[in-house]
Amino acid sequence: MKRYAWAARGDVNAFFGLMLDNAAVMVLLVLLITGKDAFDRGFVLSHMIPATALGVLFGDLVYTVMAFRLARRIGRPDVTAMPLGLDTPSTFGIAFLVLLPTLGQAKTEFKLEPERAMEFAWHVGLVVLVLCGILKVICAPFGNAVRNLIPRAGLLGSLAAVALVLIAFIPLVDVAEMPVSGLAALTVILVTLVAHQELPGRIPGALAAVVIGLVVFHIETRATTGHHAVLPAIPELGWKGMVLPQFFGEEPGWWGRVFTIALEKLPVAFPFALATVVGGIDCTESAAAAGDEYDTRTILLTEGLAALLAGCLGGVIQTTPYIGHPAYKKMGGRAAYTLATALCIGAFGLFGGFDLLQAYIPAPALFPILVFVGLEISAQSFQATPTKHYPALALSVMPALAALIVLFTKDVFGPTLLPGSERALFKWQTLRCLSNGFIVTSLLWAAALAMLLDNRARAAAGYLAVAGICALFGVIHSPLPDEQIGFPWAIMAKSTGEAKPFMDAAPYQTPYHWAGAYGIAALLLAVLSLVRPKGFRREAA
Repeated sequence: MKRYAWAARGDVNAFFGLMLDNAAVMVLLVLLITGKDAFDRGFVLSHMIPATALGVLFGDLVYTVMAFRLARRIGRPDVTAMPLGLDTPSTFGIAFLVLLPTLGQAKTEFKLEPERAMEFAWHVGLVVLVLCGILKVICAPFGNAVRNLIPRAGLLGSLAAVALVLIAFIPLVDVAEMPVSGLAALTVILVTLVAHQELPGRIPGALAAVVIGLVVFHIETRATTGHHAVLPAIPELGWKGMVLPQFFGEEPGWWGRVFTIALEKLPVAFPFALATVVGGIDCTESAAAAGDEYDTRTILLTEGLAALLAGCLGGVIQTTPYIGHPAYKKMGGRAAYTLATALCIGAFGLFGGFDLLQAYIPAPALFPILVFVGLEISAQSFQATPTKHYPALALSVMPALAALIVLFTKDVFGPTLLPGSERALFKWQTLRCLSNGFIVTSLLWAAALAMLLDNRARAAAGYLAVAGICALFGVIHSPLPDEQIGFPWAIMAKSTGEAKPFMDAAPYQTPYHWAGAYGIAALLLAVLSLVRPKGFRREAA
């Protein structure tokens, strides 16, 4: 048996890639949910970030140990540890679909003071993460069964939709805000991480992108304004005080209300959890193809336990195996890069390092790595999907585009946007119904079309029937703001206040109409499968 070379030169490049990816996701969370009428920055840094960082610390430490065990078992010195980090799609999902809507609901519907409203939304977010962690732990022994139950085009299609529209595009807007520095950093990312070209001296590409982006940022600022960029005071590093959720001692009914809202958010959160389960299986398979045969159940169980641990301590973002194992192996990474990432992210989360990152590294220099993540996830989705199912992947992006339009329109005109004409109200309400629950919509649309492309009309009808049931209860296409779900008559009864002008102007956008539409489509496919014209065939029993 050869001695395991657990630390190598390649670990330096791999470390900066993995660490900066995780750091960018945490900085992104802070930027997405803080600001006027949103979360206080100090609240996020003390309540959410430390436990989220501890989830990464736990997961990467376990994966490091697994690399040592695999090296000892197979007697090879070049084993590369599986990378684990924060799930970028879940970050957008938890921010826009859980935390911010719940914060607004806590203020308007429950009449909570700003501090208590933030605590309420935080508690909902961590409960959602705990429930997702439980789902992943349960799915760990049955990962392949889950994978076989839902067509790959469905799960990966919804993931590709989030990757292209949210993960890649929204950071690209930040990059384009200062194009000179932003495109300089993005070019380095495209050369090194996308095109896999080495820089002179084998300088780590992620680190080079940040440094070049930072230098050009200051030059651009000086040339444009005539002044140097104003740097904030160096944040005081040290123990910031980790605020843990108080599971006991809250006012009566507090946690009951929290769990009620958390359960309402599960239809938009569970697809992200299932996607990480399938992604974990795919990552394990890609590692095996690269020569490192890890146990799939242990990989999935670790990511589930990391999510559970983070949620119980106050974290809000899922952990997941990263898709880059073959790339890190090609870099020459072993186990030192995951060990260093675990310690670095853990220290940053507990001792205020993210204050330093956010203060001194501008978004145009840091966010190009998120553009890379979005491109990589989208590319992987197409590579792992049969060619004939590509139309299903393309279709899955459509609801996400509606969500993007709604998101940016709200950002520009405010959440109480009220278009001037009845036609504009109708268009806006239609877009909002398309965007509400778009993750589930993308999954079901892609799965149904994949079945049609396989000449399995009855299976496609089944997915459309499920979509009809989801639409009836507002899981998808809810006509209410903030994706509120419930019984259809209860949803219609809530069509007052902000929702009333929109629902009055768009009488066809109700749960009954959407459910009826899917029901007719499912019935049509079922009938076509029975009469079996050319292009349809009866599935094997």
